[in-house]
Amino acid sequence: MESKRKPGRVAKKYSQAARLLDLIRILESRRGATVPELVEECQVTRRTVYRDLQTIIDSGYPLVNERQSDGQVLYSFISGFSRMPPITFSLEELMTLYLCRGQLEFLHGTPFQDDLEAVFSRIHSNLPPRSVAHLERIAEASVPRFNGLKDYSGQYQQLTSLRQALLQQRRCLICYRPAQRQPQQYVVDPYTLLFYKNGLYIGGYAHKRNALRLFAIERIESVVLQDDRFEVPEDYRVEMLTGTAFGLIDEGDAQKLKLAFSADVAHLVRERIWHPEQQIEEQNDGSLILSFCASGDKEILAWLYSFIPHVKVLAPSSLNEQFIAGLQSCLAFQRAE
Repeated sequence: MESKRKPGRVAKKYSQAARLLDLIRILESRRGATVPELVEECQVTRRTVYRDLQTIIDSGYPLVNERQSDGQVLYSFISGFSRMPPITFSLEELMTLYLCRGQLEFLHGTPFQDDLEAVFSRIHSNLPPRSVAHLERIAEASVPRFNGLKDYSGQYQQLTSLRQALLQQRRCLICYRPAQRQPQQYVVDPYTLLFYKNGLYIGGYAHKRNALRLFAIERIESVVLQDDRFEVPEDYRVEMLTGTAFGLIDEGDAQKLKLAFSADVAHLVRERIWHPEQQIEEQNDGSLILSFCASGDKEILAWLYSFIPHVKVLAPSSLNEQFIAGLQSCLAFQRAE
């Protein structure tokens, strides 16, 4: 319902730009303001105030809102933002930004892609056309190739809500559909948005489980923001989401793995860091033995199968048995009519 102005008060007649400057001035000079206060101050309708507040947010201002004990919602800027110096970039830094943009194709169809386009639009507006064209040519010198990308365009609204929850530390109710199971409801305090193997995951405290959990974004059917806020524990670290897992899934206790790779693929193994505590033993024939401690047999086996027939599991024996059983199942599947 539209708010009625007090009798005798004539509505201000000024442009939206001037009105936005007034709103920004009011919010900067105070701890914050409610919509009724802004309606009274600017002599406009509630609908206009809400529209102007959204315009301020879309323009990049760090505007946040918080519900007070009396039920009113207070709008304010993040403390000290007006004293922040303008952000400038060197040509080298701009080149790095353009190079990185090409690596983010997996964000296609998400609100993060919209944000990236807005960022680069602002960069373009502050550079001469020749410089913009030069940077675009530099960006084209780095062309990534992706395989098995996930399509997140169907999760646009869920990602928008999760982004807001992460920024404002808002608790949320998630409807999550585990693989080949019925959807379940989870109350979650989202701590981290994680990117792993071309996939996005939200990690945080799941109240239903009383523990940290990871949720695959493509399996989140809906997100409802709650009024409750949460604090991220001071001792929280991203590594706590995955524990001792080789990848993301922390299954069982960590085991000491000893893996042999033939000389044909040794250079591929040697060139990468597969585990922060890995040890490599070079062999006289050009092969190598890779050792580290980790859990999560399924992810370890999936990785090992990518090196067939140039890999052998030396330890533990339980993993070796699973590895051989997987090979036998594959052969049986190939021979089946």
